[in-house]
Amino acid sequence: MIKSIKIDNFKSLVDFKLDFAKFTCLVGLNGSGKSTVLQAMDFLSQLMQGDVDEWLEFRHWTSADINSKLTKKSNIDFEVTLADAVFGEIVWSGSFNRVSKCCTQEWVKVGEVTLLEVDNSICKIRKLSDKPGKTLFPLMFPVVFEYQGSILSQLKDNQTTDVLQFLKLALINVESLDLLSPELLRTRTKTAGGKLGLGGEKLAAFIHESGKDGKEKLQQQLAKVYTQLESIETRSLPSGFKELEIVERFGEQKIKSSARQMNDGLLRLMAILSQIESAKPFLLFDEIENGINPELIEFLIDRLVNATTQVLVTTHSPMILNYMEDEIAVAGIVYLYKNNQGITRSIKLFDIPSMAEKLKFMGPGEVFADTDLTNLYQEIDTLH
Repeated sequence: MIKSIKIDNFKSLVDFKLDFAKFTCLVGLNGSGKSTVLQAMDFLSQLMQGDVDEWLEFRHWTSADINSKLTKKSNIDFEVTLADAVFGEIVWSGSFNRVSKCCTQEWVKVGEVTLLEVDNSICKIRKLSDKPGKTLFPLMFPVVFEYQGSILSQLKDNQTTDVLQFLKLALINVESLDLLSPELLRTRTKTAGGKLGLGGEKLAAFIHESGKDGKEKLQQQLAKVYTQLESIETRSLPSGFKELEIVERFGEQKIKSSARQMNDGLLRLMAILSQIESAKPFLLFDEIENGINPELIEFLIDRLVNATTQVLVTTHSPMILNYMEDEIAVAGIVYLYKNNQGITRSIKLFDIPSMAEKLKFMGPGEVFADTDLTNLYQEIDTLH
């Protein structure tokens, strides 16, 4: 589980910290930084994958677009804290240089022990010994090769340790769908490689690669709200592209439709549910209510809250909040706002006294709808 992130100098995130629950929901006014937080999480994941150029190109950004215009700093500093039942608390931190597009400084710590250190073009990797409190020093080498992101994106498994491999896998498997769009969901692709893509553009291939069992499981989930849905099918075209189709039953008649003919809400639910079933450890969804009929919101939130994976979503809809139990809302709803300098800040919504008081009498969504968000920062200022 990812416990928290700290990031400094990423767009409006300056000296920013966010604690995560198993299900975390970001709320706030337009422009408060909700989407930026998702982008920052995807950026941290990309550092472990290594191809920063490709990530920037897909988002139509340059490296100059990701640093904050609110400071004079150049590097983006970060810290990610994970908690694991076997390894304990793992902290990965570093400094990303926008010119070289790599982490020129980087550390991984377990407790007080530094397992990885990159500084001044020297890499040190330490291995925990079997004796408590002792470490071994098996590897130290100059960094003479070029790479993007984290040095862990380039090192082979036999050059690292179990902890570093676990960390790398956890960050690589942060899966973002913050650019999810109906047009991209209808795209035909040849392969998915276990990824839906930021906009869901690999959906057809992703479902195809899930096999018969995966398609049947997805159909069974969707049939709870789309009762006429009889099957989900994919086929490989002569060109190698995969096409997504559904079969619906209306009385005695069966109708087959391709992705190009499906409604937007069904496609979005397909993408979200198939991603939940993929067992990725951390999933990101922006404006989760988009394109989903109000009567399906409860079904969707129930699946997200009860997913085995960790989930981070944003929303503008009080309805989303109203389908959460109070304890889920208290632990996971985070209010984002910008201070007078334009810097994004976060606070758990029900750590704000007036919000906690209202929750005694109202549902979470009713509290949200009953609040003037434009003036809420004034109460928050009095808490510091």
